[in-house]
Amino acid sequence: MEKPTFITGNKNKAEYLSRCLGVELPHQKIDLDEIQSLDLKEVVTHKVKQAYSILQKPVLVQDVSLEFSYFGKLPGTFIRFFVDTVPFEKICNMLGEFERGATARVVYGYFDGVDVKLFEGELSGTIATEPRGSGGFGWDCIFIPNGYTQTRGEMSKEDDEKTYKQLHPFVEIANFLNS
Repeated sequence: MEKPTFITGNKNKAEYLSRCLGVELPHQKIDLDEIQSLDLKEVVTHKVKQAYSILQKPVLVQDVSLEFSYFGKLPGTFIRFFVDTVPFEKICNMLGEFERGATARVVYGYFDGVDVKLFEGELSGTIATEPRGSGGFGWDCIFIPNGYTQTRGEMSKEDDEKTYKQLHPFVEIANFLNS
């Protein structure tokens, strides 16, 4: 199987994925359209097909959502837009005294021009009352995984990697790529 190109502009994310998979993947930044949908699988399927149409070779894309239980599936796939425009303090305050449960979801999509293969993962937790910590990516400073009292942004490298691997379906992806 030809190794797919991982579509990301974040070199650290690409290196981390290769390390977790045990497979060196080439990566490339491509600006892809963000369709408006709360269905993470639909978003990833669109992105992976668009990336393939540009590169004309097997590709792997990834997208995430963060769902606040109180708001159903929101902000969900739109979390990136929240993080880009709303300070973390306001995101935490949106929940006020309401239930703070949350689910982080990730979907990776592989496409070789014939078949789309999706790999899903999720991690339950809560939204902190205020942002804490400077580690991690994106919204890690407001997400507390179940079983922890720290946000992912506050975690040691060991706990960060443990929770990252709980969320991401690395074993499934590695098995697929090595088949």
